Amino acid sequence: MKKILIILLLILPSVYGRAQGVNQAAAPDSIKAVGIIKNLSDSALLDVVQRQTFRYFWDYAHPVSGLARERSNKSFDYGDEVVTMGGSGFGIMAIIVATDRKWITREQADDRMVKIVNFLYKANSFHGVFPHWMNGATGKVIPFGRKDDGGDLVETAYLFQGLLCARQYYNHDNPKEERIRAVINWMWNDIEWDWYTQGKDVLYWHWSPNNGWAMNFPIHGFNECLITYVLAASGTHFPVSADVYHKGWAQGSFFKNGNSYYGYKLQLGFPYGGPLFFSQYSFLGLNPKGLKDEYADYWQQNLNHTLINRAYCIANPKKYQGYGANSWGLTASDNYEGYNAHSPTNDLGVITPTAALSAFPYTPEYSMQALRHFYYDLGDKIWGPYGFTDAFSQSHNWYAKNYLAIDEGPIVVMIENYRTGLLWKLFMSCPEVQGGLKKLNFQSPQIN
Repeated sequence: MKKILIILLLILPSVYGRAQGVNQAAAPDSIKAVGIIKNLSDSALLDVVQRQTFRYFWDYAHPVSGLARERSNKSFDYGDEVVTMGGSGFGIMAIIVATDRKWITREQADDRMVKIVNFLYKANSFHGVFPHWMNGATGKVIPFGRKDDGGDLVETAYLFQGLLCARQYYNHDNPKEERIRAVINWMWNDIEWDWYTQGKDVLYWHWSPNNGWAMNFPIHGFNECLITYVLAASGTHFPVSADVYHKGWAQGSFFKNGNSYYGYKLQLGFPYGGPLFFSQYSFLGLNPKGLKDEYADYWQQNLNHTLINRAYCIANPKKYQGYGANSWGLTASDNYEGYNAHSPTNDLGVITPTAALSAFPYTPEYSMQALRHFYYDLGDKIWGPYGFTDAFSQSHNWYAKNYLAIDEGPIVVMIENYRTGLLWKLFMSCPEVQGGLKKLNFQSPQIN
């Protein structure tokens, strides 16, 4: 186990950070199991799953800030005040879905979004970059590690993936929506993307006023961080050059792959593709359909990554109980030991529902098979008031009781992108994003 964690420290810093101090205590008493609705059509089942999962970001949001709590159990013994920037970005996108599907009124959404942006505007930031965690009542940074008490560029990119979608969606001519757009623009314009290069041709993940560049983690590809480079190139006042992308991101030791696994060729990334969140987090807003650059066709990359992950679970070389064509999906999540980045090369017998469900745009038939299995066959163990709990391992007779923001959010968003493309349309309509993609020589049918 220690060896695995050391490897994760080297290649998956975001996972390392999320793993710290996980308390596997039971979820709050207010979380009770809810019943399964029988004989739903595919469309009706998607409605149920999206709406129930959205409740994590609506009912369970921090009451002061409106931001997403890190998890439904205690984070690093900090209690209920911990809110997460990446999960909040995903949650903002879920609120857009809820508005569009009329689960909440537009006025309710406006009020929540005004609360969120006003809070963020006054919260701690570091050269315009937000920390990974902050106190949802005060806006003060909560250290994510001993030296990680400043800006987190990747989490901020996830946050602004959501905020830019919100700016595009809440476009009515009234004081609340004008306020939403204005504050998002102010915060967007304040992000000093170029500061986080240290004057070099690569982005660095962290900077702290107390510890400076001590964490010293350059962001190389290929992993979940593509959106960080796209937004950094898209910055209005402090963007980075195309050289930062080509000489930093595209020069990682695990950037190019070119091998085939189970008959599927993987253009980029780790052997077997790594955890499935690599093909999901950056693509909640960034539309992979037709998206290409000199390195990859990102639709094919993400599709094959997903198919490799599923094929591995069907092959099940370690003979874990419960793996199969309708029960697949290895990604970062809680497990019976704590937290880990599950993948074909780091398989601990843990299936994480968000992995298959957030792959709906890529593998709708296979994702629906998994959804029906999770809901109808395992629902008495893993279904609750915020949708599916985080993960399960039938081999270890372990079923999570808790929820994580970064795992719940993509379920709502990627199912919606499969159904209507809503978040993809909003994000790709941003003129700044269009400019950034052009700067980096991306091709896409959505680039004007």
